[in-house]
Amino acid sequence: MQLKTLLNKCHPLKRFVYGSVRFVTEDGRSFLVVDIEPRANGRPVCSCCGARAPGYDRAKEPRLFQFVPILGWQVYFRYRMRRVRCPRCGVKVGRVPWAEGKSPQTKAYQLFLARWARRLSWKETAEAFRTSWDSVFTAVRAVVDYGLRNRSLGGVEAIGVDEIQWRKGHDYVTLVYQIDAGSRRLLHVARHRTTESLSGFFDMLGREASSSIRYVCSDMWKPYLQVIAEKAPQALHVLDRFHIVANLQKAVNEIRAAEARKMKAEGYEDVLKHTKYCFLKNPENLTDNQRLKLKDVLQYDLKSVRAYLLKEAFQQFWSYRSPRWAEWYLKKWCARAARSRLPPITKFVATIRKHQPLIMNYFKAKKQLSSGVVEGLNRKVNLATRKAYGYRTFDALHTALFQTMGDLPEPESTHEFF
Repeated sequence: MQLKTLLNKCHPLKRFVYGSVRFVTEDGRSFLVVDIEPRANGRPVCSCCGARAPGYDRAKEPRLFQFVPILGWQVYFRYRMRRVRCPRCGVKVGRVPWAEGKSPQTKAYQLFLARWARRLSWKETAEAFRTSWDSVFTAVRAVVDYGLRNRSLGGVEAIGVDEIQWRKGHDYVTLVYQIDAGSRRLLHVARHRTTESLSGFFDMLGREASSSIRYVCSDMWKPYLQVIAEKAPQALHVLDRFHIVANLQKAVNEIRAAEARKMKAEGYEDVLKHTKYCFLKNPENLTDNQRLKLKDVLQYDLKSVRAYLLKEAFQQFWSYRSPRWAEWYLKKWCARAARSRLPPITKFVATIRKHQPLIMNYFKAKKQLSSGVVEGLNRKVNLATRKAYGYRTFDALHTALFQTMGDLPEPESTHEFF
């Protein structure tokens, strides 16, 4: 069976035919070159409007388009581009079905590399198929751009908003996820964590689709709160439980660390040594040694102990089902914590009181919306970043995250090249 027969079977070209196939050696490397010619009765197509038009002329020098490797050999299509005289657009380069624009890669090769780059790192993909990292990135970006142009944004009812630090220097990106029960995917990635970063998502979504959002889950970052209140006022805005608990744990640890330093400076017994995670972990997650250490420390009359007991009492708040009783308990806890004379705790109480209506929406949503889904998706972001040992540019990060978590449609393919 000839190679042309295989190509006609797995990668047929409308209005074009495969010609001669030969080995070519250049710069010490050998590869296959497949000539492509237009059919005698095939009229060229304008690359701008897509209409058929009479031919104008052909390029003197052919272009090479890289195709999927065959039996370990790199394969290139060789074709002399045609120009058309389009009555609507003027003289334009004719469109070819195997490549897009001026890309030297065929669409089949781009999809082939992009699928492997989802399994391996981009560097490993480049090494496996004897190409460059830039070539893999170009292929993945082309497939991601196609997916972003053709994805459906209808039916989004619940979103989660969060930010991650993607490199040193407080350089953050804003992430927006769809967290509906039947669809969990990445919707938006933007530089920084400003009002403009999140406003760009609602502008992309459009006013009609934004008005159909029923639930929003976010942390207490002020720019996010402002944008959500302005762009999706009809949505039930639930503050992220994970970040609320994290803020309380931060306050407890601040009290513990300050008291430990003071006891050491004054020459007292260092009973708080190695107790950080004893105070921060949930009781059921403690190791045997941590449990014994905590039991010993709780016998002392320390500020750290008072802060820890308040933290544990706050956990009871999340166990309520009724919004009314949950709000009653929260007010009672805040009053008790405000009298503790522990500045980090009283600061936390002020934050809770300020955002209390949004916190109570967790119960109005019947606990069906929480930060667990968002944090799980964030872990996938971290894994994708770790697999690549970080990304030097935001463009590469943007492409990689949508490739991994965007659940994007892929270009149509006549054959699965695996």
